[in-house]
Amino acid sequence: MTESERNERQRLRPAPLLFEPSQATADPEHFFDLESMEDPRELLARATELTQAFRAATDRSVEFQAMAAAQLADPRRFDRLTAADVAERAEWTEDYAKKMIEFGRSLLDSPRA
Repeated sequence: MTESERNERQRLRPAPLLFEPSQATADPEHFFDLESMEDPRELLARATELTQAFRAATDRSVEFQAMAAAQLADPRRFDRLTAADVAERAEWTEDYAKKMIEFGRSLLDSPRA
């Protein structure tokens, strides 16, 4: 495996997201130890890994939001919520809640691999 292939493989693997200790998050200059890195190559690599990991986490979180919204709005539930109710709970607009409910239904209806 060439160095380029190794770098590409490592780049595609999201960095693990670890919760920072509360005292570290209290310092606004502290962010996953990036501020302590002096080598710009290392800094760029780690910051890129974190960016990819955050994007992947965001995408996955949105899917879970959509599935939860669809479940809460399921007409078979005796305690189902309206799209407006879901929007209020999630701090969305009602139109966005309707789209998320549809998206969630599509995710729930699709077979898992």
